[in-house]
Amino acid sequence: MRTVTIEDLKNVVALSELPDEHLQWILDRSEYSEYEDGTQIKKTGDEADVMIIVMEGKISFYYDYNGRLVYYFYYSNDVQTGGVGGLIPYSRMKVYPGCSFAGGHLRCLKLHKKYFSELEHLNPEFIQRLIGYMTERAKSVATTQSHQEKVSALGQLAAGIAHEMNNPAAAIMGISEELSKRLNRNYQFTKSLLACRISPEQIENVRQLVSSKENTLSENKPRTTLERMEIEEEIEEWLEENGISAKETAETFSEFQISLEELKELHKDLGNEAFPCIIPWLENLISSRKILKDLNHASSRISDLVSSIKSHVHMDRTNDLVPTNIQKDIENTLTLLGFKIREKDIKVIKNFADNMPDVPAYVSDLNQVWTNLIDNALSALSKNGTLTVETSRDDKNILVSIIDNGSGISDEVMPHIFEPFFTTKKMGEGSGMGLDIIKRIIKHHNGDIKVKSQPGRTEFSVSLPMVQKPASN
Repeated sequence: MRTVTIEDLKNVVALSELPDEHLQWILDRSEYSEYEDGTQIKKTGDEADVMIIVMEGKISFYYDYNGRLVYYFYYSNDVQTGGVGGLIPYSRMKVYPGCSFAGGHLRCLKLHKKYFSELEHLNPEFIQRLIGYMTERAKSVATTQSHQEKVSALGQLAAGIAHEMNNPAAAIMGISEELSKRLNRNYQFTKSLLACRISPEQIENVRQLVSSKENTLSENKPRTTLERMEIEEEIEEWLEENGISAKETAETFSEFQISLEELKELHKDLGNEAFPCIIPWLENLISSRKILKDLNHASSRISDLVSSIKSHVHMDRTNDLVPTNIQKDIENTLTLLGFKIREKDIKVIKNFADNMPDVPAYVSDLNQVWTNLIDNALSALSKNGTLTVETSRDDKNILVSIIDNGSGISDEVMPHIFEPFFTTKKMGEGSGMGLDIIKRIIKHHNGDIKVKSQPGRTEFSVSLPMVQKPASN
């Protein structure tokens, strides 16, 4: 094993100005290590207990992001990182939140944290220099973490949106096929109508019947399943007595709320010869119109999702403070998270204040706040739980509360929920954005976030000023 000398330590940027006796003090209390390229030095969960002084090579750190290692930073013997890493005096790190690996042939010293207090008395100026490196590293980590977690949150949201889009898209494909069949049938049924010599007046009577039903269908109380089945049986039996095979037809007429009495009136108007010709045509017409309504509903669903996405990510706008309707932003967020709400049959209660003013915001960032807080609440809820979103205002601020009736946050966890890297979610769960970043976004808006929790009620309250100046980064 190669011997380390004071001259070796003088070549380390962070240690270059230390007197020889201080360098010798570090040598006497440090452990020398060498690692080949790619060797793992620390793994997730290892105790953070040593400061590492790099003399040759570099150390790359990968944050353990829900079980996936994501590159965050490196340190080596250069001006930017000073050649020091690991646990630095005054760092609050207890365990490593990821893994570190040797880059190239690594030669380093490890100084245990038990010597930090003595080192501070020995050379306070050196400690301040180390804190400076730690501060710069923390800024780099915060920036990387923010970008990475936003990308992860976007990925989670994109997966949900794809799920949301799939249902109406699949419906449109099915509707298209069915409508094509119905249109082809229409040629045959129209030919039969002409053969039966049905008059324009008789067709007009049928049109008026259909129009009256369409106008009143939404106003009428929906029939129960039992009522619908009884009416279907009555219509089916009566149509069969009149020589019409009527299983599908009876279901269509019952759903459209055409009564047996109205069919009898139609039979009386058309006569025995024309009536059997017009019934298949009428059923096909009603079914086709219903299919078109389903098509409109499915396409509207996609249009609403696209509108929500565009508003949520704040397309076509600047990154400056702009007025936004918080309640509309929350509505869009609920739309985009609809698949999770339906998956657990969550009841959503919205207690929105009247005449809520627009507030100045960095809208894209603020929408990430609503996404994260609502997503966290949904994760905390069991099946058939309740999510409540409330808004209110006073003279200066608006208040948004996200409330769930889940099991609550334990007393042990509560003090840590806003700490960087802290999570209680299982691997791969959640929107990806930690509450520490959420708190920073709200602080950037000159706002505040508070949490209260007990079993059966957890409430995150966000306060935002209605008037503000741009916050500094």
